[in-house]
Amino acid sequence: MASDNNRGILFILVGMTLFSGQDVLIRQLSDGGSLLQVLTIRGVLGTIFLTIFLKLTGRPVILSSAYPLLSAARIILFFFGFLAFYYALTVMNLAEVTALFFASPLFITLISKFFLKESVGLPRTMAVIIGFMGVLLIVKPTADTFNAIALLPIFTAFAYAVSMMVARYTKDKDSIWQQMMHLYFGGAIFGAIGSILMILFAVNEATMPTAGYIVREWNLTDSYIISIMICVAAIGCAGMLLLTYAYRLGAPSVIAPFEYSLLFLAAAWGYFLFDEVPDTLSMWGMILIVNSSLFIFFRENIRRRPVAIKTSLRT
Repeated sequence: MASDNNRGILFILVGMTLFSGQDVLIRQLSDGGSLLQVLTIRGVLGTIFLTIFLKLTGRPVILSSAYPLLSAARIILFFFGFLAFYYALTVMNLAEVTALFFASPLFITLISKFFLKESVGLPRTMAVIIGFMGVLLIVKPTADTFNAIALLPIFTAFAYAVSMMVARYTKDKDSIWQQMMHLYFGGAIFGAIGSILMILFAVNEATMPTAGYIVREWNLTDSYIISIMICVAAIGCAGMLLLTYAYRLGAPSVIAPFEYSLLFLAAAWGYFLFDEVPDTLSMWGMILIVNSSLFIFFRENIRRRPVAIKTSLRT
């Protein structure tokens, strides 16, 4: 069991390193690429890579779902949630965006308590309150310092939390591989539809300059940009597979906290590549979010009532 946990931790750390590199590449593409193109290509290639992996490992390739409406809702939440996350990466500090995303265990706990009627005691309730105090320290909701873009990764955390609860509900009939295939295939479909709608309604960087990265026309001529997009797809797929195997090998209560290595990697990339240093309030906010989420993980393990630790925090 110890060796399985060690391998699970290793897979988590490698996966988080890949995801942090993917985030940097997606940010780098903001100067000349199209985010919808990135998500579409990632979805198409992710579907192809996952299909090849399933064939090589003797697993069935199943695109259908026993819960079509719930699966469609999960795809929509994932697509728009990470569309918001990746756009926020181009405007905010990498570490701040990542820290706000890690509020997802707080949302998962709230959803479990108020909508699923699961037992969440006072200690975890206080942890959620403290965690959201950390969110406020990063967002700084005052007239002088409020940045509406900071709401985007919070929306991502909420969308991710809801989608993970949906995945938890549907896992009795939809395998993890089906759920992963839904996200990739759905991402390709929604990315393509979004791009077509932008063309039909003449929405582009000229008409919406502040959202240029999202509405920009596809770049099909720059080999450098295309190669980076292919790398993003390959890295993202590899990261998802590593996290999937990590949770199949190790105990979630042991390996889940190591996903927070992503925050330290984001801070390092931000500092060395973009000269980003979060201010004091944001640093304290990150500390509160991480520690409250970790407390929830460890408390769930003690109480033997896993809610947040049943799912990976980044896919």
